Formats: sequence, structure tokens, C-alpha cells
Amino acid sequence: MADLKTITDTVHGTIRLDPLTLDLLETLELQRLNSIRQLGLTYLVFPGANHSRVEHCLGVGHVAGEMARALGLPDDERKLVQAAGLLHDVGHGPFSHTLEHVLSRELAVDHMHLTQRIITGHDDNVSPEDRRAFPDVKRIHEVLEAHGVNPAAVADLIRGPSERGAGLLVPGGRKELKRYLAQIIHSPMDADQIDYLMRDAHYTGASHGTIDFSRLLQTLRTHRGELALDRKGLPALEGMLVARGLMYSSVYFHKTVRIAEEMLARAVERSDAPIADIQKMVDHELLNWLVHQGPLQREIALRLKYRKLYKRVLASDRDDLTDATRAVLASFKDPDERRRVEDRIARRAGVKPGQVIVDVPLPE
Repeated sequence: MADLKTITDTVHGTIRLDPLTLDLLETLELQRLNSIRQLGLTYLVFPGANHSRVEHCLGVGHVAGEMARALGLPDDERKLVQAAGLLHDVGHGPFSHTLEHVLSRELAVDHMHLTQRIITGHDDNVSPEDRRAFPDVKRIHEVLEAHGVNPAAVADLIRGPSERGAGLLVPGGRKELKRYLAQIIHSPMDADQIDYLMRDAHYTGASHGTIDFSRLLQTLRTHRGELALDRKGLPALEGMLVARGLMYSSVYFHKTVRIAEEMLARAVERSDAPIADIQKMVDHELLNWLVHQGPLQREIALRLKYRKLYKRVLASDRDDLTDATRAVLASFKDPDERRRVEDRIARRAGVKPGQVIVDVPLPE
């Protein structure tokens, strides 16, 4: 216990940091997340939502470790899931999920796969200039290996359990079915959801994200290699699932948040810069960069800076749409088709291209 340091977290209280966590926190990949907001542009609607993605990562690592302890897992498995929880979001680009659909489409890889590649040392989202400024700072895979943790095993957990039940790479390099380890990171009651619901509710002031985490821990079990709950824990799990639905409807999919997010997405989509360069940026770098791009990018960056957002003109409930309308909206999965429709509406409305947004949220 003497080699553990502690920090005070706004959500979980005292968090103990073991040597591996401390060394991982020194990496540029994790420190970069200090400059990326957990909830992207949500702060324009909920002013308290300024917490960073690294806070969430610390929380997930802590929750994963507590779940491992509650299950009585050996130290090597606890260390593995803690590392996976801490590192699960290192592949995020600026403004977190706001630009994920744009970046993943253009790069043909989503943030989760990029995270796996970063952890194993096959990719990097720290700019070469920043790397050269700190040549002696180890990368994530080097830190993990120095602590006897297999980077591929951590990346495997972040990928999640296979639907076919394929084995996970576990300490020692053997392939073995350890689905409960991956389910601590990815499942209906995983460490990621537990932390982001509690943390986002705290910082937004929403009362919906209340979770009885202590009850979940008390009733956590493994059953036939799967993560499970004792029957007494079902009310706590049901409460968590309800909280998740309410947070999506009232916070994550708030109409003004969606407007701000889609404005930023259009500015990036309509820029001529290589998307790979944008992926390596953090929040303030992206906004500063947009100001110096084309007129549309500059306008949107300034509108976001001063909260002069576009207004909603027309909204329809998905359940009220005709089959013909659904078919048209389905075609907007093709960004080029959606852009053609947006520009056609803009011409008819007498405004500039890019100033009309058609947003068709995917079912969560």
C-alpha cells in the first residue's frame, strides 16, 4: 500500500493510483485528453459540463478496479481491466463523440479501433511536433510492457467480447475464454457507462444519472464465465438502464446540443484539410484552426465561440414519418446526398451553402 498515491475525484471521492496508473498518466496520449471535453459542445447548454475526458478515463479505471476487487479477481486480471478502463478512450479526436462519425468515415476506422492501435504502438494520435518536444516520454505500449502487462491483452479487452464467444488474449499470451473481463469494459453494466452516467449527471446538474454503484458492487458475480448480478442487484441495474435512457433524451440528444454538434461537423466536413491532421488536434486547436480556413469554417467557429447557434426550423418525430419520407431520410446516410439536399434547401432559402443542416439522428 505504501507505493499507492491518492487523488480526490469529484464523483468517486478518494481514488488510489497504483504505479502502473501513475506511469500511464505521464504519457502524452493520456495527458492529451485533458484538453478534450468529455461532452463536447454540451457546455453551451449545460454550463457545468466542462469536465475533461481524462477525468472520465480515471473514473473508468477506478470503477473497473473496484468491480475486479468485488469479484475477487487475481491481481493480474485486476491490473489488466484497470489499464483497459483508463485507456479505453485514448483514440478520441477533438470534442469527443461530436466528430466521431465524420472522422471514422473519412479514416475508415472508429475511435475504438484507433485506441487499440495506439495501445499496441501501431498508431499515434499525438502530433510529431509534440512528440519531438518530449522525446524521453514513453508511449503507452512501452509503459505497459515495463509493468509486465501485455498491450495486446489490454487492446483485446477494449474491443469487447466477441458475439461468437471467441477467446481473449490474457496475461501470459494464451488464448482463453475470459468474457467477464471484457464485460467489465463493455456490457449493459460496464465501468464506462457507470462512470459517464454518474459524472455527466454531476457536471450537467441533471438528476437522471443517479446510480446505486455500491449496490451493484455488492451483488456483482460471475456465472459460467459471464459477468452477472445476484437477483438482489436487479433494481440497481434497472435504475441504471433507466438513468441511461433519461440522460440520452435530456442531455446527450438535447436539441440545442445537436445543433452545435452538427454545426461543427459541417465545418469539418466541408474543409479541405486531411482528416488525419484533425484527428490529432484537441478542442482549442480545432477551433483556432477553423478560424483560418474558409468563410464557412470561420463563421461556424465564431458562432460556437460566442454561442450564436443556428435555430431549429422544422422537426419531425420518427414515429410520425411516412414510409416515403423514411426512405428519403435513409438516403442521407450518404453524406454527399445529404449535402446536396442541404445546399438545395439553402439556395431556395436564399442563404449560403453550409448554413442549412439536415440532422437525422440514428436510433441510440
